[in-house]
Amino acid sequence: MCWDPISLMIMGEFELEVGVLGSHLIDDYGNTFRMIEQDDFDIGSKLHTIVRGEDEAAMVESVGLALVKLPDVLHRLRPDVLVVHGDRFDALALATAAALMNIRILHLEGGEVSGTIDDSIRHAISKLAHYHACCTRTAEQHLIAMCEDHTRILLAGCPSYDKLLAAHHRDDYMDIIRNWLGDNVKEDNYIVALQHPVTTDIKNSIKIYELMLDALISFNKRTLVLFPNIDAGSKEMVRVMRKKGVEQHPNFRAVKHVPFEQFIQLVCHAGAMIGNSSCGVREAGAFGTPVINLGSRQTGRETGENVLHVRDADTQNKIYHALELQFGKRYPCSKIYGDGNAVPRILKFLQTIDLDEPLQKTFCFPPVKEWDISQDIDHILETQSALAVDLGGTNLRVAIVSMRGKIVKKYTQANPKTYEARIELILKMCAEAVFDAVHLNCRILGVGVSTGGRVNPQEGVILHSTKLIQEWSSIDIRTPISDALHLPVWVDNDGNCAALAEKKFGHGKGVENFVTIITGTGIGGGIIQHNELIHGSTFCAAELGHIMVSLDGPECMCGSRGCIEAYASGMALQKEAKRLHDEELLEVEGMVDLKKAESISAIHLINAARLGNRKAEAVLRTAGMALGVGIVNILHMVNPSLVILSGVLAAHYQAPVQQVIDQRALTSAQSIQVLTSDLEEPALLGAASMVLDYTTRRIY
Repeated sequence: MCWDPISLMIMGEFELEVGVLGSHLIDDYGNTFRMIEQDDFDIGSKLHTIVRGEDEAAMVESVGLALVKLPDVLHRLRPDVLVVHGDRFDALALATAAALMNIRILHLEGGEVSGTIDDSIRHAISKLAHYHACCTRTAEQHLIAMCEDHTRILLAGCPSYDKLLAAHHRDDYMDIIRNWLGDNVKEDNYIVALQHPVTTDIKNSIKIYELMLDALISFNKRTLVLFPNIDAGSKEMVRVMRKKGVEQHPNFRAVKHVPFEQFIQLVCHAGAMIGNSSCGVREAGAFGTPVINLGSRQTGRETGENVLHVRDADTQNKIYHALELQFGKRYPCSKIYGDGNAVPRILKFLQTIDLDEPLQKTFCFPPVKEWDISQDIDHILETQSALAVDLGGTNLRVAIVSMRGKIVKKYTQANPKTYEARIELILKMCAEAVFDAVHLNCRILGVGVSTGGRVNPQEGVILHSTKLIQEWSSIDIRTPISDALHLPVWVDNDGNCAALAEKKFGHGKGVENFVTIITGTGIGGGIIQHNELIHGSTFCAAELGHIMVSLDGPECMCGSRGCIEAYASGMALQKEAKRLHDEELLEVEGMVDLKKAESISAIHLINAARLGNRKAEAVLRTAGMALGVGIVNILHMVNPSLVILSGVLAAHYQAPVQQVIDQRALTSAQSIQVLTSDLEEPALLGAASMVLDYTTRRIY
């Protein structure tokens, strides 16, 4: 039996009984029960349970009236399982009646936190429910912390996301927009406003509503204003709206209800959404629509980076400024609340319910289940994972990386020379990985991209590339990947990614201040200071390879002279190896005949030095000295507690660098430890860590 229209779509293989109560049956709120009937569902029971008054007493009386009427219906229908959705007060009445009548309850979207009386109602329903289908990892952990049995919790995602992700690309969306907002309105040039009363702070929520309307009037954009819900305080909010003449204002259209499929289109293509509706912090993220969330009603909700919070919305100017910051932007699509596959998960979960098992609910008191264990409907681990992309000078690599840093599967192709071919290949490899992730029981949370060059991680733009990667400057890499995969995307420099990899998976775990230096084809790195990655004002912090250690040293690829990279990089060592080979000074007894080698590399130089070649030893000594002096400069500037050497040359450089520190660093810096990285794929792991560790909530 189902009592909420969102839940109806999961019931196709069951004998379904639909009941409708509450505001679905009120004219002022659109008589939304008709939408259920239009979807070809037969409504078996209609219970008028709302006591009008829109104050606290009316809410209590409505719950009481529902409790009086529900037993007759439930006794007549005797459902095996009752599906209850969300956190409305009428849902609490339904769950209370069913629990007392020994009816199994499946609660959808429990475990979430929003900051109002809805929290208490939602958690109360969860305690009455026998089974749970929640939307997010955090919600699952909240339910476990509430002593719910983890074997009865399904991490499904939000059912409405299935419809959102499948239906928001409609050809007729402009017809819908014009129908509600007029013929002259354009895509991304209007606002959707939806503000509800906060029942625990009605006076302040009415004040915020008034300030929001004032800000919207001043902002002078076409705006669709939806009436508030039926909670206590809504009557006063409607009075404020009418006092300000919103219904007659030429820029505004005030409506009581919009059909869900059309509402999706209006939110998807809006220039911004404003208010305190859960739609702003949940559904709008699926489209990347910019949102201004006002007040405390959604405090605690998990949000995407599209949400700008105005917690203390105490002035019109503050709300107006938030509109200026957000209006017209477009953010990466967020899948915090679902990936479009909640319905089949819930359906399969329902099929596993054993109607013969004891009805008495049991609670699981501490110790609780591990945070990173998730039961899906087959009791198979569905691993929270990231898609990592590494753009190197030679190869393009994509990997599925688990929360623990395990590379589940890796894909490698030669890096194309042109922009168009490179983007096409990235999207193809990512799409293949996303497809494979389903069969590997991996849920992809987002995409992290590691690339050479200078990167603006805030905008996802590669500003300047290295000479090794052609046609790769002033490139927006975030947008095409996000648009193609409908996943959030993070981008950073490969040196910074190496530092992030060490912070999450390597020697830097738990270390507040450290430096990672990559010793490979070039020299790069990243700086972690007070647990944060340092980017700098123009995103060129930690260009460690271009620290100058000599005023007249060899020429560097950056155009300067005397850089660490010009001495100690793989390219620099290869250049010296070729010079010695051309002068017939490289090959020594015990080495493979260099005439048979396809090309001379840094490895030949290192092997020659190991076999006693004095010339090769001198080159490596100079390289180690240059790197060591550069690191001493770093120690004196940022004073880390640890230096981590990464890359193919790391093991070779560890001893020389430590020796230079002992000889040349200040006494206070000589105790700083130098370690070589244990990570085999720092670039991929660092790209993944941006996804796995990213905190999306922003405070304004």
